[in-house]
Amino acid sequence: MIPNDTIDKLAMCFASLSELGQQLSEAQWKLPTECPGWTVQDNLSHIVAFERVLNGHPATTHQARGFDYIKNPIGASNENEIDARRHFSGAEVLNEWNETAAERLATLRCADEAYYSTEMMTPTGPGTIADLLHIRVLDCWVHEQDMRRTVGITGHLSGPAAEHTIDRLIRTIPIVVGKRASTPDGQSVVIDITTDPVLGGVRRHIICTVVNGRAALVDIEPEAPLCRLTMDTQTFLTLATGRRGAEQITNSIEYAGDLNHGNKIVASMNMMI
Repeated sequence: MIPNDTIDKLAMCFASLSELGQQLSEAQWKLPTECPGWTVQDNLSHIVAFERVLNGHPATTHQARGFDYIKNPIGASNENEIDARRHFSGAEVLNEWNETAAERLATLRCADEAYYSTEMMTPTGPGTIADLLHIRVLDCWVHEQDMRRTVGITGHLSGPAAEHTIDRLIRTIPIVVGKRASTPDGQSVVIDITTDPVLGGVRRHIICTVVNGRAALVDIEPEAPLCRLTMDTQTFLTLATGRRGAEQITNSIEYAGDLNHGNKIVASMNMMI
C-alpha cells in the first residue's frame, strides 16, 4: 500500500519548514537551540542531509571532530552532515532544503508499492520505507518546533503532522509509567495534554493502567487515579523529546493526586534516543 496519508503529512512539514526559513535573519539562523550543540541552522541541515540520502545522494565524507553531546553512532553520522554545512549561510542551507524537499516529494509521489515495502533498518528497528516515513514526520515536525521556540515564531502546533507526532510519542507512555516510574500494580496515571486558544496544540486524554505488572493505555479512567498531570502541548513535547528537564518546566504542569509519583513520571518522560 502506498502511504499517501503519511506523505501528505510529510509534505505539510516540508512546506512549513520552508515558510519558517523565509522569515529568518542570518542572526536567527545561528541561534543555539535546545538540541545540544545545534543552532537553528543545524536543525535544518540535519533534515536536509537525511532527506538527501534517502533520495539516493551520497552521504558526506566530512568527519566532524568529537563533541561531548554525541551519544551514539547515529548522532555521529548526524554531526558529520551538520558540521559539513556550518560554513554555509542560513539562506544557503534553506536553498538546499527547498531543492531537496521538492526532489524528495517528487520521488515519493511517483514511487510504487514495492518501493514502500522495501525492508530497511529504521531508528526504531527493522521496518520498511513506509515505516521510516512515519518516523520522518515526527523528526521533521519536532525539529521545526525546536527552531520555532528558539526564534519565537510560533506555528504549526496543530494539524495532522502535530497529531501524528504527539500520538507516536504517546506510544511510549506505558514504558514511562510502568518500567521507569514503577507505578504499583492496579494503579493508573492520567496525563491530560491541553491546547492554547491562540497557539493551538494537540488535545489528548491519556490513561495508563498497570495490570499484572504490565502498563498499558486504556480507555476507562478509574475514579481515583494515582496521579494526574495536566500540561500544554509544548510542555509535553519538550519533556517527551528531552529538550527540557523536569526542573525547567515544573511550573508548567498541574499536579493532582500523589505528587511524588507525579514527579517520578515527569522525570522519566524523555522518550527520544
